Amino acid sequence: MKTYISLLRGINVSGKNRISMPDLKRLYESLGLVDVVTYIQSGNVVFDTEKSNQAEIIKLIEAGITRSFGGDVRVILRDKRNIKKILESNPFLNQRNLDPNKLYVTFLCEAATGLGVQNLPLPNNNGDEFMIYDKEVYLFCPNGYGKTKFSNTFFEKKLNITATTRNWKTVNSLYEIAERR
Repeated sequence: MKTYISLLRGINVSGKNRISMPDLKRLYESLGLVDVVTYIQSGNVVFDTEKSNQAEIIKLIEAGITRSFGGDVRVILRDKRNIKKILESNPFLNQRNLDPNKLYVTFLCEAATGLGVQNLPLPNNNGDEFMIYDKEVYLFCPNGYGKTKFSNTFFEKKLNITATTRNWKTVNSLYEIAERR
């Protein structure tokens, strides 16, 4: 069995795509995923499966959500090893030791490469910074994520890639849940 963390894009935000975590857990279990644990209301799910094809797992979950709850919810998937690497590689902690309460990770559904990254126009950032590594964008937002121009929408539009963001505490908590297995 392999441990995965799925991050759902855009559920339980501003009253849209409402899905209760007990219902979401039951859905995952009905899909044959085991040892399912949800974390907070924003669609973070840790689970185990013998399936190894991540694209198939994503399609399975997305189809199940559409069938059970309606709407079009995108799923971004990482395995436990990926999350550990993300935690170990944060340049804002490793190189500059910045306040973890001001750190976020935007998870991309695919690697950010090519002209999209090279030509990424930067808005007036009010001290906010980001660094893109493969399928993650590390963010430092000294004034909080609610005030940054570097939102999911910014990266999705500029890179043409689905994204979802979690704060540093949530990323750590998801890894801790996965590691306890």
